[in-house]
Amino acid sequence: MTKRILLFLSLSLLLAGSVHAQQVEWKTIEQAAKTDSKSNAKLYFVDFYTTWCGWCKKMDRETFADPVVAKILNTYYLPVKFNAEGSSEFTWRGTKYTNIAATPGGRPSTHSFAKAILGTQMGFPSFALFNSDQSRLTIVQGYQTAADFVVVLWYFASGDNKRYPFDKYQKIFDKEIRPGMNQKLGL
Repeated sequence: MTKRILLFLSLSLLLAGSVHAQQVEWKTIEQAAKTDSKSNAKLYFVDFYTTWCGWCKKMDRETFADPVVAKILNTYYLPVKFNAEGSSEFTWRGTKYTNIAATPGGRPSTHSFAKAILGTQMGFPSFALFNSDQSRLTIVQGYQTAADFVVVLWYFASGDNKRYPFDKYQKIFDKEIRPGMNQKLGL
């Protein structure tokens, strides 16, 4: 009987925790492009993905589902999900972007925004981080575990990118940075 009660309590706690887990509140690129940078103090985070990319789907299932990653993205960034082969049309920093080669049922082509931002570093998944004025800070490429991604996201969100080189930051993160980050995030 005691084992059943313990099992029930354990499952109840697990389910309660998953119900309250934070999810990334994704925006479209059109929504982000229209955001007034003067009233928006947040950084921009753009997830360049394709519908056929298995690593992109793994990022969605595992990394973006992580509550710490979601909290950082929702609190300090304007998170954008951008289909790099989509057909959206928008203006970003005064330049109009479109994918005129994208046709329904045809072979997908790369959107001009993905080409402009990623340049020769074209690969998926790719992530671009921008200042609140929409100027690019960095590009991160490839699958990232939640633990590794937290370090990258916090590096820019906290402004520590202005204080430390990234290789040093990675070394001191767990002992010197994470406790303050957890406190700011209420973890």
